[in-house]
Amino acid sequence: MTNPGQRVGRPREGRVDEAILTATRELLAETGYAGLTVDGVAARAGIGKAAIYRRYASKQEMVFAAAIEGTEPEPPPDTGSLRGDLGALTRAVAAGLGGPVASGVALRLLADMLSTPGLIERAARVFVAPQRAVLAELFRRAVRRGELERVPDVELLHAVVSGTSFLWLHIARHDPDELPERLAHAIHAALLAGDGPA
Repeated sequence: MTNPGQRVGRPREGRVDEAILTATRELLAETGYAGLTVDGVAARAGIGKAAIYRRYASKQEMVFAAAIEGTEPEPPPDTGSLRGDLGALTRAVAAGLGGPVASGVALRLLADMLSTPGLIERAARVFVAPQRAVLAELFRRAVRRGELERVPDVELLHAVVSGTSFLWLHIARHDPDELPERLAHAIHAALLAGDGPA
């Protein structure tokens, strides 16, 4: 017989899922990708390793879920101008890529993703496609305002924003505070000069 209010049975699945993801993010920020282990995540989350392996086939899949999936971006608030919108977007991208989880994960996870079947395709679906959709919305706003004649090449300009940000933060390791405004200015100037991809 149980006491009133006593919990019985296993924790709810949603609670276990969130515990795994939270523990993974915390440990990534503390130890980095190389120091993170499934054992460590299980201990931090207060669950058995089997619960993790029922959900993820590998450490790479677990980290991908914690660091990338579920982070669908929202368009920044309408600032009233393309320049302002680009500044808001590039600040959000730099903050996301330069945060403690991304900083501890980016290069090593990318290398592992290339050798893990299906992860690159999932990244394109759950990470790249939503980001492109946000950028497209910014350009549609500019068209409605009359700042641009048409929506430019979203695929290429997304590569410019994300690729430049990744290189700046994780390869060159320049000051993250300098990136957003410089990048927004460069893209805005190129588009208004008619030199941007159309």
